[in-house]
Amino acid sequence: MNRMVVHSRIGADGVLHLCVPIGLDDADREVEVTIQAAEAKQGTAAAQEDWRRFVAETAGAWQGDLERPEQGLFEQRDELP
Repeated sequence: MNRMVVHSRIGADGVLHLCVPIGLDDADREVEVTIQAAEAKQGTAAAQEDWRRFVAETAGAWQGDLERPEQGLFEQRDELP
């Protein structure tokens, strides 16, 4: 039996209902179910607000001049055939 991840939502009544069709080949086997909160998806209101806060806190924070250091010489390569 392969590991499987099922995403579901807990209902307003506080109960999680799962219906996971596994298949007849794995019938009558014991399984283990682990419940953990899902990570916040990118694009959620909370993630967007965190990004806005980060930009607002870091905007204008750089002090000094931006300088590009000397890049050195390019290595010489053989021409392609």
